[in-house]
Amino acid sequence: QENLVESGGGLAQAGGSLRLSCAASGRTFSTYSVGWFRQTPGKEREFVAANIWSGGSTYYANSIEARFAISRNNAENMVYLQMNSLEPEDTAVYYCAAGDPQTRATMRSATSYRFWGQGTQVTVSS
Repeated sequence: QENLVESGGGLAQAGGSLRLSCAASGRTFSTYSVGWFRQTPGKEREFVAANIWSGGSTYYANSIEARFAISRNNAENMVYLQMNSLEPEDTAVYYCAAGDPQTRATMRSATSYRFWGQGTQVTVSS
């Protein structure tokens, strides 16, 4: 069982940066793939970035265009999302997730993840 808690959201100006953090409390965190998703009202949860359990391969949504970077520290049970060159379209609630996806396709699917945080709001002003 993993309990995930996000932090670091807030208000940023367009072109600015934010760093989201996700703290996990379970003992087996290093064995899970981790992902970041985001959601706006009335829309489905959208894939942002993911990192496979081994810490090797990372995946990003096409819309991110190298502006964001996912990283993890298994020793501290932490996952991060560094967000640069923020745009108003990045405004959303951001969620951290952990689970067992192993392929490029499953890493991008919200249904592949078993554990979710409560979300943190990111608002980007123009």
